[in-house]
Amino acid sequence: MTRPIRSYVLRQGRTSAAQQRALDTLYARYGLRYSPNCIEARELFGRDAPLVLEIGSGMGETTAAIAAAQPDTDFVAVEVHGPGVGSLLNRIEAQKLANLRLIRHDAVEVLEHMIADVSLAGLHLFFPDPWPKKRHHKRRLVRPAFVALAARKLAPGGYLHVATDWQEYAEQILALLSAEQLLENAAAGFAERPAHRPLTKFEHRGLALGHPVRDLLFRRRRN
Repeated sequence: MTRPIRSYVLRQGRTSAAQQRALDTLYARYGLRYSPNCIEARELFGRDAPLVLEIGSGMGETTAAIAAAQPDTDFVAVEVHGPGVGSLLNRIEAQKLANLRLIRHDAVEVLEHMIADVSLAGLHLFFPDPWPKKRHHKRRLVRPAFVALAARKLAPGGYLHVATDWQEYAEQILALLSAEQLLENAAAGFAERPAHRPLTKFEHRGLALGHPVRDLLFRRRRN
């Protein structure tokens, strides 16, 4: 069996004491274990509401801010790195975010097996690793198979929002999304940063390095 190429590397970053406590004590409350079965959002959140999936929530600042600003929408974040998961767990607890849960697992497997087709109101992918060296491009998350999978999970009218500060990757993503028949561009080319996405630390860093930040906003066609 061929081992799948991962779009991430599990780095040995330091997990703080607070983050480890969150992993030990809060994941059972706010986290979901990976399962090959689709999640039932109504059972998970106790209501019927639009569901948005975020892939790669990092340290969770943006994720928590978006969830806090949109209490009528439910969010599931996916992240593999322990410090980031612990940090977001602490934010959920501190801010009492009843509309946010997270999964510590490979995002492609979560999207494929835990998210039902035509169920998402939105999918966020903010600043995925650009894997800038050409020999590493095969590790990039946004590839044709991923785009087709993401489009299939969106409900009609649901949106896919990608942001990156790597121009060449942005152009590649734009081409891939434009080629997917289930999707249509909500802008003429790149989009203005939507109000729902706050500035991230990665964006500030990219701007400081002179990297233009590109937002891409596509929607699933309604017919």
